[in-house]
Amino acid sequence: MKSTNRGTLAAVITGVAAAMAATASPAAAVDTVPVPVPLQGVENSLNVELPKLGGEIPLPKPGAPEGPQYVEGRLIPERVIPQLPVSGGLPGVGVRAPLPHVLGDDFDHVAVGAPASDLRTLAPGLSVDAPLTAPNPENFGLPELKLPQAGVLAPVLQTVPAADLGIGPGL
Repeated sequence: MKSTNRGTLAAVITGVAAAMAATASPAAAVDTVPVPVPLQGVENSLNVELPKLGGEIPLPKPGAPEGPQYVEGRLIPERVIPQLPVSGGLPGVGVRAPLPHVLGDDFDHVAVGAPASDLRTLAPGLSVDAPLTAPNPENFGLPELKLPQAGVLAPVLQTVPAADLGIGPGL
């Protein structure tokens, strides 16, 4: 292959990679999707000032489960059915309503904001053990009997929601 062909091929591959990275990175960086509530038509038709409403819907992202863990003395590894982590968020909401100078001339609106907050979950899992022990050298290498064990790994839900309440000038 000539050096001019190699250079052209390298430029094309670089351009395609840059184009794919430019189109893929904004979508991958989005954690929430904004949801505006359009009320301008109602405001214009009724000639009144309505609250401004909006929200955010988080996008759930599944994670990689932890694999089975081998424990000395057990024939079957722990976490036979591993817990699947999913991270996302609680939906957010924002409301900003007009306030007709109830608290003085400087206060024209009341606002409530509850931003989308992080949410981390783990699905339930299962851990079991066979009714046999590991091979026992004192018993000619044969396993001994024991009670079978089964356990359910409890699901986990972690989040810290927040909200803001405020009043101020302007809408």
